[in-house]
Amino acid sequence: MTHTWVLGVDSGGSGLRVTLADASMPMGGSPRPVLVSDKPVRTGSAGIDAEHLVEQLVPMARSLLETVGGTSVTSAAIGAAGMSTMGGQLRAALPDALGSALGVRRLALASDAVTAYAGALGQRSGVVVAAGTGLVAMGTDLVEWRRADGWGHLLGDCGGGAWIGRAGLEAALRAFDGRPDGSRALLAAAEESFGPAQSIPEAVYPRSDRPAVLASFAPRVGRCATEGDEVAAGILALAARHMAQAAAAVLRPGAEAGADRQYEVALTGGLLKLGDPLRNPLRAALSVELPGVREVSAKGDPLAGAVLLAGALAGSSLQLPRHPTLLAVTE
Repeated sequence: MTHTWVLGVDSGGSGLRVTLADASMPMGGSPRPVLVSDKPVRTGSAGIDAEHLVEQLVPMARSLLETVGGTSVTSAAIGAAGMSTMGGQLRAALPDALGSALGVRRLALASDAVTAYAGALGQRSGVVVAAGTGLVAMGTDLVEWRRADGWGHLLGDCGGGAWIGRAGLEAALRAFDGRPDGSRALLAAAEESFGPAQSIPEAVYPRSDRPAVLASFAPRVGRCATEGDEVAAGILALAARHMAQAAAAVLRPGAEAGADRQYEVALTGGLLKLGDPLRNPLRAALSVELPGVREVSAKGDPLAGAVLLAGALAGSSLQLPRHPTLLAVTE
């Protein structure tokens, strides 16, 4: 039996994940083993470094092809953090580079928010909120994309892990100062995590991975909320409202709630591991911000979304809207 192989790639702040799937099977079939590189693709003044991505990706793809007895990849989809704003070099260089190295004839270069959407909802209209260290909402009616937030930890990502962690540390330092709305429970958790209160700024500000450092405190906020701390619970309630408002912002402009009953909203990302302290207020906030819109479970992660896009390209069945920077396709 002849197999047509497609390649899915997820590139983010923690590195690169790569897998193959059989395009002849529904939804790409069962993805093959995933190869992982813990070296994030470099970025510079010209954006995401295409040469560095190719240097890592091609050997990984060839290794996967070896395991299945394949020689080439018919289509590929790469989801990358920063693709929409820093992906110019990738869009210019990758079609030829991957065509020469792997035989790729059809290539999708997507924002990681788009691959998160495809992994969660497939090729249906709806809204996906991707909540991890940061936070972004993506929505589509299969005609155009709409996006809300995803502006990074200094200007946005409201309700994401870094936002929750920062809010928790702020409440801890208010308690240390004796200001209103502080939390002694969060102060104790912060000092356990970062040392004496006076040293917390030194533990956070100089770090190049500051968003991840802040997000590392989000589980402690969740634990304090579970144990009855009202300030921590209030932080999570506000985070939930931000998340729901981002989801609402990407629905069709001016749409009435009743007209959007066909829409589904899916939640994805590691922040959801906080569990009920976040999920309970989030369900309540979604019912207020998105009346009549149904919450569904995410089917898969961004790598699964990349595989789905690659399989759709191979079968000429791509329904998600193309976009110059969010979902650029070369055929």
